[in-house]
Amino acid sequence: MKTILQVSEPSVYASYLGAPTLHPLVNVIHYDEVSPIHSSLNRYGVYGLFIQKNFPKNLTYGMKMFDAADGSIIAVEPGQIGGKEDDGEKIFISGWVLMFSPELLHGTDLEVKMKDYHFFSYFATETLKMEPSEWGRITQLLTQMRHELQENADSPALRSVILGYIRLILEYCDRIYLRQLSKEDKTASDLLKRFHQLLRDYYLDGRQLENGVPSVQYCADQLAYSARYLGDVIHKATGGTAIGYIHSFVIEQGKNLLMNGHNIGETAHLLGFEYPQHFTRLFKKTAGVTPSEFLGK
Repeated sequence: MKTILQVSEPSVYASYLGAPTLHPLVNVIHYDEVSPIHSSLNRYGVYGLFIQKNFPKNLTYGMKMFDAADGSIIAVEPGQIGGKEDDGEKIFISGWVLMFSPELLHGTDLEVKMKDYHFFSYFATETLKMEPSEWGRITQLLTQMRHELQENADSPALRSVILGYIRLILEYCDRIYLRQLSKEDKTASDLLKRFHQLLRDYYLDGRQLENGVPSVQYCADQLAYSARYLGDVIHKATGGTAIGYIHSFVIEQGKNLLMNGHNIGETAHLLGFEYPQHFTRLFKKTAGVTPSEFLGK
């Protein structure tokens, strides 16, 4: 059984590192001041930005392991598991961590905006790699935010100021994310080919008969991307969604089966649908006609 630190609020992680708790809903920790530290595998009930010059090797995110690039950012959100289980050794980390509770965002425009920050899943295969100038600006914002938390008691005015800092840091993260995403334009064609081949192989191997119609998450796992990031790249390349691409592929296979003499029930089964009506509904939505209308019946 793995030992997992339950980071239900920012103070839990601060206490684990021996850092002060600056506020019940938000905390800024300078790793340079508390290192060397024990690593930890964390289950997050908070948002977190790990802004570091160096990371431990073989970090975990969900069921995957990866090595984070130096001078980059890892973003986590409530419900995620990540980090590295304590092996008894202390390590030196240089950088910062910002953690804040969803409660801090409650009722604000930032609470609504959080769903648009896709980088909270992006680090499953990639960290947000900062330019030197971005490292300087973000660490300056963290330094100023920490001064505010150290020098002022909790109040609506302080929370408003802190939210302003968080919003600005998140916008920097989003700019880095979008910059890295734009670089994928050069390889989008290759990704589409791999995505399409993955779907072809899935059906050629008959995996749908046991596992059903492939999901975006399954395809993303096979391609070593997060589902959200795969969706972003597919949208940027095609204007559509990853699930829409899967559905179009499946319905094209269905048309071939129907035209080769299989009835609707047989076709639905061969494509991995549990019920024929699910196939019919998706066929109508994707092709604009029902399977029967397609066959001219």
